[in-house]
Amino acid sequence: MRSWIVGLSLVLFAAVPLMAEERIVGGPCDGCEQVFRGMPDEIPHSTRIAAPDEPGEPLRIRGRVLNSAGVPQAGIIVYAYHTDAKGRYPRGDSRHGLLRGWARSDAQGEYGFLTIRPASYPNSSIPQHVHLHVIEPGRVTYYIDDILFDDDPLLTERLRSQMPSGRGGDGLTQPQRNDQGIWQVQRDIVLGQGISDYP
Repeated sequence: MRSWIVGLSLVLFAAVPLMAEERIVGGPCDGCEQVFRGMPDEIPHSTRIAAPDEPGEPLRIRGRVLNSAGVPQAGIIVYAYHTDAKGRYPRGDSRHGLLRGWARSDAQGEYGFLTIRPASYPNSSIPQHVHLHVIEPGRVTYYIDDILFDDDPLLTERLRSQMPSGRGGDGLTQPQRNDQGIWQVQRDIVLGQGISDYP
């Protein structure tokens, strides 16, 4: 059940009109309209979400976008947002806060974000996570399983047993620090996996 992860930030509700032509699939979601708010015209394959002086531990997210046959897919937009180092969404022009960004998969299907490691919501047992949405330009948009961190003490065995079955692939990552002290995670995305009414 996804609700234990998104309880405070995403609540399922009837779909609202989008600001682009992509339609929502995989069920209605609160926030799917926000993925288009402030989206730049030019989107690189790797994007900085958190400013260099943002408090918190640096985090690099990398991944590949693949189709169901495992073939890399170029031109897919991945949207990410998360809390700050205190577990809050810093205010911005979107209710997703300031720590948000877009990356477009390159010819090898690769995308990336440079940011900070998010904190759990204050006074909560919800594990650290990064929310992800996929935009397939001219086709559809949908949310996929959040990035979760295998070393998070809040990710108990009970919660692991309740984890989703792989919306867009497996969101559980194994963070490792490099020599510069930057956390590194790999989150590959399988287009349409686990998404109802995917065309």
